[in-house]
Amino acid sequence: MHRTWVNWAIKTIEADYTRSADTHLIRLDLKSHPDILLYLKDESTHPTGSLKHRLARSLFLYALCNGHITENTTIIESSSGSTAVSEAYFAKLLGLDFIAVVPKSTAQEKIKQIEFYGGRCHLVEQTDQIYSESQRLADELNGHYMDQFTYAERATDWRGNNNIAESIFKQMQDEPYPIPSWIVMSPGTGGTSATLGRYLRFQKYDTGLLVVDPEYSVFYDYFKTRNTALTLDRGSRIEGIGRPRVEPSFIAGVVDEMQKVPDAASIATMHWLSSKLGKRVGPSSGTNMFGVLNKVLEMQQQGQSGAIVTLLCDSGERYLNTYHNQDWVADNIGDYSQYNAFLKQFQ
Repeated sequence: MHRTWVNWAIKTIEADYTRSADTHLIRLDLKSHPDILLYLKDESTHPTGSLKHRLARSLFLYALCNGHITENTTIIESSSGSTAVSEAYFAKLLGLDFIAVVPKSTAQEKIKQIEFYGGRCHLVEQTDQIYSESQRLADELNGHYMDQFTYAERATDWRGNNNIAESIFKQMQDEPYPIPSWIVMSPGTGGTSATLGRYLRFQKYDTGLLVVDPEYSVFYDYFKTRNTALTLDRGSRIEGIGRPRVEPSFIAGVVDEMQKVPDAASIATMHWLSSKLGKRVGPSSGTNMFGVLNKVLEMQQQGQSGAIVTLLCDSGERYLNTYHNQDWVADNIGDYSQYNAFLKQFQ
């Protein structure tokens, strides 16, 4: 019986959590729109540098408590990078081998971080190959395919228990508008938006959930049509969010509204937000913030005041050679100057 090791593994992960502090909720004031307060949950301050640290912890605990992992199990995960970095951290914590199946386009900084935590990277040509290749490796090695895209929505306790939604509302309790009008999030697995939407309903909060989807992703169209067969023949250009297929963890029924965000708008807003905060943020934070700013204008036009909360999913330091490199952006995204006038409205 391997229960002794499982008990140790769970205790080890819980001890790691106890040593960790909660992430900051940053208030961003816009003089141009003083009646609408903006808050940014800075998930880049986790030990592995992104929102996915929460998910990786939950996935490991879920797999341990379901009997999928023992002391000799090799862990395999399909990822665009950030989840793999975080899972490599927890695999190292437990002394387990870890293999990340990632697209060749994944930022080199992420690959280096996966390897820093002792993980190995298995590269594939196309984004949609990560699923089958992960399962093949798991079968071949008699390992466990963690499968974040399926299990993200169920591994996290959406009722509370220190999830990100509960944390947001706890940190908002002394603010002028403790119940935000909107929370804005972008989908990768869809797990975080599922947690947020379920928690809002469970707590009966009058807060809307806006989900913003990048250009090359099927989530927005699925939200509109409920067609689960939707696919794209290319991956998202905004690393970490957007998918070429409808992922099992994306729960459209808990989303109140969706917006499609052009990739150039995401990059322009990423740079705008980086300058506002005095530190670089990642591209998905630009996507989130573009949705926030659209909501600011909508609330202003309707004469509303209140608060909007969004997430800084990771740091821009992971993207120095890509999204924060003007030559790379010119070659891979294109000109984004058309959004400068829009962003200048917000001072």
